[in-house]
Amino acid sequence: MEILFLIGRILFGGFFLLNAYNHLFKSQSLVGYTQSKGVPFPRFAVFLTGVFLLFGSLSILSGFMVVEGVALLVLFLIPVTFEMHAFWKAPINLRQMEMVQFTKNMAILGGLIMLLMIPTPWPMAL
Repeated sequence: MEILFLIGRILFGGFFLLNAYNHLFKSQSLVGYTQSKGVPFPRFAVFLTGVFLLFGSLSILSGFMVVEGVALLVLFLIPVTFEMHAFWKAPINLRQMEMVQFTKNMAILGGLIMLLMIPTPWPMAL
């Protein structure tokens, strides 16, 4: 079962790591989208959330400082979910897309909360 847990961690942490990479190194479109949502200091917001994603992903992948990493990911997801993907405020032609992003983020939040119930240290062996 440890191998399945490790595979799950790689997939889940890898998702956040890819998003961290996009926030930190391919941020131009994210900054534009953030600006379109009225977020103040959009370039800084994208960079800061990239840092949150990076440290959160590394905590899941390594099993080190899991509570702190999950906290950073939750701090990223809550405002993003309710501000950036507020489907109830979106124009009708974008509402479905925003609802998909909103519900995806809510499911990810649930998964993060469940991670906190797994005793640490997490096994690393293959």
